[in-house]
Amino acid sequence: MKKVVVGLSGGVDSSVTAYLLKEQGYEVIGLFMKNWHDDSVTISDECPWLDDSNDAMLVAEKLGIPFQTVDLSSEYKERIVDYMFREYEHGRTPNPDVLCNREIKFDVFLKIALSLGADFVATGHYCRKDTIEKDGQTLYRLLSGKDRNKDQSYFLCQLTQEQLARTLFPIGELQKSEVRKIAAEQELVTAEKKDSQGLCFIGKVRLPEFLQQKLSPKEGQIVEVPATMETYVEEQKDFDSKIEELKFLSRKYKYQPEDGKVVGKHQGAHYFTKGQRKGLAVGGTPEPLFVIDTDVEENVIYTGQGKDHPGIYRRALFVKNEEVHWIRKDLAIKDGEEMKLKARIRYRQPLQDATLFQTANGLYVVFDEPQASITEGQFVAWYQEEELLGSGVIS
Repeated sequence: MKKVVVGLSGGVDSSVTAYLLKEQGYEVIGLFMKNWHDDSVTISDECPWLDDSNDAMLVAEKLGIPFQTVDLSSEYKERIVDYMFREYEHGRTPNPDVLCNREIKFDVFLKIALSLGADFVATGHYCRKDTIEKDGQTLYRLLSGKDRNKDQSYFLCQLTQEQLARTLFPIGELQKSEVRKIAAEQELVTAEKKDSQGLCFIGKVRLPEFLQQKLSPKEGQIVEVPATMETYVEEQKDFDSKIEELKFLSRKYKYQPEDGKVVGKHQGAHYFTKGQRKGLAVGGTPEPLFVIDTDVEENVIYTGQGKDHPGIYRRALFVKNEEVHWIRKDLAIKDGEEMKLKARIRYRQPLQDATLFQTANGLYVVFDEPQASITEGQFVAWYQEEELLGSGVIS
């Protein structure tokens, strides 16, 4: 009997994961990760991790599997929360869920599981893996979940071959409705429980309030930039090289306060992210305002009217070499090579046709169609059909 440690989060997906593995004949251990108890930063008045750990314990009891809680809060603070504060401070928008999977669940947690003699860890992610043989080697493929609406492969875009080799995703073949049905049939306490929103494993969190505890408020101006600004007019250009063209396509628009008019005030540019509409508290415009850029140095937020404002869109993005990550290293392209595939720049975004161009100093992702709100600090993930090949941090 192979031994599997399941990350029981107190939700329905991980509960059914544990049940299915037990049915398949594995020796299953349930482990709840406690990721937060820093009193200097409160996340919510409620204490969801207590409720969650209780639910996880009840599920383990019902399934008759051993259960324990591991406290990973110091690692979580150092690797996720401190990193988030640093990124927001520099005007970037990190993705805590991708980081939590890379740094906590499939690193710290995996090492704990292996120290307990486990052969595998398992999580309740809606994704799949399979294996292929190539040049005498076994390679692991990360595939999107069968439930297209819940596919969570994007959140695992930073995993490695070594991590995939040790991981099981039992619910990847199922629809969410089937998972709920199994939980109800087995009378698991989590069957009707709502899916958790918020930071990975911390629970209900409102980001601006969370950030305000470490990044102090600082009043600044909200500037509205007209859609008719000359910068947006695409002139026909002749490029001397492919690199020059790629740099042009991925360039960021540069704004000055005099490019538009002041329409309001904010309490800190670092609380805002590109594409954001809520929280600006500026009324009286024919169409809603969207954040098109933030300048944390000068503490100015630049906005544009309507979701079709040209400042929201870009055709390409850039990833520095040290931030490029291939799950399938055997398919990685070399300097001067290109590859047609599909990519997404956020969770649940439909896959978009794109081309990767590898250059000496980094990787360019050029989309067939302009993309809304390409945001520094977020992850771009690229796919061939249903396989996620690699990812990178948008620079």
